[in-house]
Amino acid sequence: MDLGISGRKAIICASSRGLGRNCAIALAEAGCDVVINGRDEKALRATGEEIRATGVHVTEVLADVSTSEGQRALLAACPTPDILVNNNGGPPRKDYTELNREAMIEGVIQNMITPIELIQAVTGHMCAQGFGRIVNITSLSVRMPIEGLDLSSGARAGLTAFLAGVSRQIAGQGVTINNLLPGKMDTDRLKGGFERAASQSGQSIEAIRAAQAAEIPAGRFGTADEFGKTCAFLCSAHAGYLTGQNILLDGGLFPSAF
Repeated sequence: MDLGISGRKAIICASSRGLGRNCAIALAEAGCDVVINGRDEKALRATGEEIRATGVHVTEVLADVSTSEGQRALLAACPTPDILVNNNGGPPRKDYTELNREAMIEGVIQNMITPIELIQAVTGHMCAQGFGRIVNITSLSVRMPIEGLDLSSGARAGLTAFLAGVSRQIAGQGVTINNLLPGKMDTDRLKGGFERAASQSGQSIEAIRAAQAAEIPAGRFGTADEFGKTCAFLCSAHAGYLTGQNILLDGGLFPSAF
């Protein structure tokens, strides 16, 4: 399927590995020139080289997107993007009683303020040209509480609520804003959770993995590849009537009719 975005310019935040990386790959496969970003130089360069094999132009920005300096570097590399994929690492798993003010402020900056600042920076151009696609990678935890991820969940839920009105404010100018909510995706972050659970319970990692997969109606964990391709569709020319939505990719784990 031709997504109709060949030649478009895309910024994909936190894209040197994990879900962000596969979003960048899928957009490159659709013909977009991409700006990728990360804090690990080795991983960023490796991802850049892999994407260049698709024949598109790739710009690597080594920076922390949570900082003003990192955002300026991304926007200097691509001042007028057609597509913005907001992604960032979340706060580490921690009981709510252990969170101090500094940790809470940092979590809100990472997962709420940073994407809003980038959206503020790019929507003027997008609205003026009559086309723009913004996808925010949030989390299943926005809908379904996950113990220890209260700060991440709260910040991402705040972003969701903030953008619910903004998405409708600019929809008439050809700019869409949607959120992708990953459930249990087969990434390094999930594997780290298996390791913690195994060390706390005395069970093997394989047993923990099998038990968690069995809880998902689809019977498996999601893949970064299918996540990236879903993101690319939301950025496509065919998704212009889809905005202000929260798209769950969770294999049916969250039980809801609506």
